[in-house]
Parts: sequence; C-alpha cells; structure tokens
Amino acid sequence: MRRTVGALLLAAIAVAPLSAALSTAEARRIEDAAAVLRELHAAPDQDVPLDLWAKASCVLVIPSLKKAAFIVGGEYGKGLMSCRQGAQWSPPVFMRLGKGSWGLQFGAQTVDLVLLVMNDKGIDKLLKNRVSLGAEASVAAGPVGRDARAATDLQLRAEILSYSRTQGVFAGINLSGGVLREDDDDNADLYGKGISARSILLEGRVQLPGVARPFVEALNR
Repeated sequence: MRRTVGALLLAAIAVAPLSAALSTAEARRIEDAAAVLRELHAAPDQDVPLDLWAKASCVLVIPSLKKAAFIVGGEYGKGLMSCRQGAQWSPPVFMRLGKGSWGLQFGAQTVDLVLLVMNDKGIDKLLKNRVSLGAEASVAAGPVGRDARAATDLQLRAEILSYSRTQGVFAGINLSGGVLREDDDDNADLYGKGISARSILLEGRVQLPGVARPFVEALNR
C-alpha cells in the first residue's frame, strides 16, 4: 500500500507544473494577456466573431507589444498560447513573435495582438522550431463583430487569423513576415525543463498552473 501511494505521489510530481522560478515580468504577461481577452469579450461588436472563436484550435495573445520592439533589430513581442483539449483549454505556453516587415499601425506606441489558429495544420506548423507567417503558415487579417459571414474566402481558408487592438480599436491586421516560435526559457520557468510545448498544448501531460488560470478562464466566452 505504501509503495502504491509513493508511486502515485511521484507521478503527480512528474506532471505538476513548476512555477517557482516564474519572474515578475512573466507573471505580469499572463495577467495582461487575460485582461486583453476579458476586455475584448466585454464588447461583442468589437470582438472576434463567436462562430470563428468556436472553431479556433488555439488562441495566442501578445499584450502591449511596443513599437520600439519593431524598430530595434532582434527584439520581439511575447505572449501566451492555449489550444483546445476537448471541451477545455490547455495550459498555456509562452510564445515569441519576431520582427516582421509590417510594423505597427497608425503610429501607435503599443498594440495588443490576438491570433487564432484555425486548424491542425496551423498548429503543427507553429510547433516547429519557428514558423514564418505568410510564407510557411497562411495568415490573414480576421473579421470583427458578432457575425463571421462577412469574412472573405481568403480569411476562411487561412491557417491563422490575426487581430490588433490599438488605442481601444480592435481590427484585423496583416502579420505577414512575422516569425513565431516557442519561448523555451519562459516555458521552463513555468513548467520545468524538458517539457515540450506539444505535450502541454495537445497531450494533456501537465496540470494547469494556478498563476495561468486567469488566462485560461478568459478564453471562455
């Protein structure tokens, strides 16, 4: 009996997220990403159409991307991505968006980005080492509002739909040229080393860390 209990405890430890090393900046990024989603959902006319949201396989949120990050070479935006696991959302992983040729819109200093991954092919591409948007994964500016029937064929065929919120205005944005990849260092801080993004997002091998719960709850509409 004691051996059985001990084995169960070891198994629980093996899958339990280790977030003791999470930095203040990483924790704040989770809070900010959750806040972006809550604010968008509070205004249905300025949100992602509900039927497209219901079809999305994964959602990536990059809060408060600074204009300077796309002027100085080598800098990037950071955010969180979660994927559907049945009727639930997975524990999130940290992702990085590298510099693209598109820049920010309307001279804004900061912008919030929301990306919807619409199918399994898009997920597989994002979980490679890095993926170039528009070249390796098709991306289109997403439609906004209550109804997705205004979406074009290009938008409905895209593997990723992209949105930006600038100065309170939520709209589709063309992110072609940006490069997405996993943020291995931040993910190691949240879950421990040696745990892949695929095992977190798709295979249900880890528990949801308490610090990430607000983001996952904000994904529900």
